[in-house]
Amino acid sequence: MIDMIEKEDPVISEEEAAQYDRQIRLWGLEAQKRLRGSRVLLVGLGGLGAEVAKNLILAGVKGLTLLDHEQVTEDSCRAQFLVPVTAQGQNRAQASLERAQYLNPMVEVRAHPDRAEDKPDDFFLQFDAVCLTGCSRDMMVRVDQLCSQRNIKVFCGDIYGYYGYMFSNLGQEYNYVEEKPKLVKPSGNDGPEAKKAKIDPNETTMVKKTAHFCSLKEALEVDWTNEKAKAGLKRTPVDYFLLHVLLKFRTDKGRDPNPQSFAEDSQLLRQIRDDVLESMGVSSDLLTEEFVSYCFSEMAPVCAVVGGVLGQEVVKALSQRDVPHRNFFFFDGRKGNGVVDYFGPQ
Repeated sequence: MIDMIEKEDPVISEEEAAQYDRQIRLWGLEAQKRLRGSRVLLVGLGGLGAEVAKNLILAGVKGLTLLDHEQVTEDSCRAQFLVPVTAQGQNRAQASLERAQYLNPMVEVRAHPDRAEDKPDDFFLQFDAVCLTGCSRDMMVRVDQLCSQRNIKVFCGDIYGYYGYMFSNLGQEYNYVEEKPKLVKPSGNDGPEAKKAKIDPNETTMVKKTAHFCSLKEALEVDWTNEKAKAGLKRTPVDYFLLHVLLKFRTDKGRDPNPQSFAEDSQLLRQIRDDVLESMGVSSDLLTEEFVSYCFSEMAPVCAVVGGVLGQEVVKALSQRDVPHRNFFFFDGRKGNGVVDYFGPQ
């Protein structure tokens, strides 16, 4: 028996069954019921946050809480489709509420105009999953450590120009089921081919599996000086090191790189690259000089791709269906490809 989220078994009404008919056919009634009984907190209503909100609302979670203290600006309207262009100067979470709710009236959507850092610990513990975007490294580590103690699933993600990432921590032992083609027993005929099990393309079976995740702190504190890590350095996505640089920039400046101060921020990014990679024990040559040209602002197409993947991972985790990404997904919009890789204790 798979460990289910501790809550009352939700009942799918006829109206909901009609609304979610395609999804029920795709991943089953039980998975939809688990999804329908889940409450999610989404921090940050930038371009990425809007994509994640849309995907979770359409998937049919029970409730989605939007938390953001930032105001709507002209820049945020370019990648954020939930806020009207007339809402400049208003709180982003509150300005996103009407359009978000319109996507699916069956989902309870709420908005909080507060800073995530000002929320007490108990606030984060009332959800089944927490998704953090636009947060500082310290804030993400704090929430991840807090929620992992209560078996609350944690996701993080951000967009930096052409680059985007997501991280997930589903707990030390995350149980799920995977649908696989059914093997047909061999016939009684003689011969080596007859003794081999064959795949029946018309039938599938559900296989129970377990995946193990680590904390965000562990994932970001890999020791690159040991021989095993050094041996795998050539196979490591450079996006992982770029993430460290951009998180350090956000910590130091309290914001992300801004196109309006491109020259100043580019110089600072190069300096942070040198300092961060040196402290990690790797060469600064891993990130070439040109990286600074591609990590400014939120680009809508990149938000759509990473938001689709991040929303999908939240849905998979809450419904406990299909293989989860473990534990990072990196997307490079210049190349148009993404990669899943694991960082942390083996």
